Amino acid sequence: MNRSVFILNGPNLNMLGRREPHIYGHTTLAEIRATSQALAAELDLQCEFRQTNHEGVMVDWLQEAFEQGAAVIINPAGLSFHSIPVLDALKLIKAPLIELHLSNIHGRDELHRHSIMSGAVNAVICGLGAAGYPLAVRAVAQLLQVQEEASADQ
Repeated sequence: MNRSVFILNGPNLNMLGRREPHIYGHTTLAEIRATSQALAAELDLQCEFRQTNHEGVMVDWLQEAFEQGAAVIINPAGLSFHSIPVLDALKLIKAPLIELHLSNIHGRDELHRHSIMSGAVNAVICGLGAAGYPLAVRAVAQLLQVQEEASADQ
């Protein structure tokens, strides 16, 4: 069974630690990457960690994850609220799929409150800042384990 996960990050997340730290915290994306990749390795997951400011690139990466049968953790950032192409690409994913937000989008202003992606994913983690990433990695590992056990029982 495929034990790989793509951790995909959307627009402006490359500016973490400097952009609105009162909302997104002081942890940089490089620090999140290091923590996520170390935990994934510990859990025997192959990890692709990426960030883009471009919608089409995100769609390409989601299609790549689909082709590889990889699980996906996505922080779509600003794409969460309007990107039909990203939503359609998410619907391709058959492996575990988790949406992640650093802030609690449900407590934010009207523009940042409703993610159109949420209906296409297995779970949503929001409001925990950088601590949401290790939770998502652990959740993917657990979901993959459940799938592996179900396949073994058949």
